Amino acid sequence: MPTTLTQIEDRERGKTILHVEGSMTFDDAVLLEKIVLDMRESLGKNITLDLADLNFLDSESAPIIKRIEREHGFELEGLEIFLQKAVNDSEGKFE
Repeated sequence: MPTTLTQIEDRERGKTILHVEGSMTFDDAVLLEKIVLDMRESLGKNITLDLADLNFLDSESAPIIKRIEREHGFELEGLEIFLQKAVNDSEGKFE
């Protein structure tokens, strides 16, 4: 299943949310990182990544997702417990 991105404006919380669904491979994660950095620059604010409907995250993409959160300051929402563990375990890899 390909990765699908949908931009949502959450006016109640004052956030721009990028809803990510499908599968995430290394190339998808690198592209996602570029997209959110470009979006932040054009919108002038951070974007929250909603990963609730991400049903596959490979071991090479997890460090990229963690970098998006840690180094670039984006908020992550909706990670299932096993995906959260994979992202957390990836810390220190590929740095």
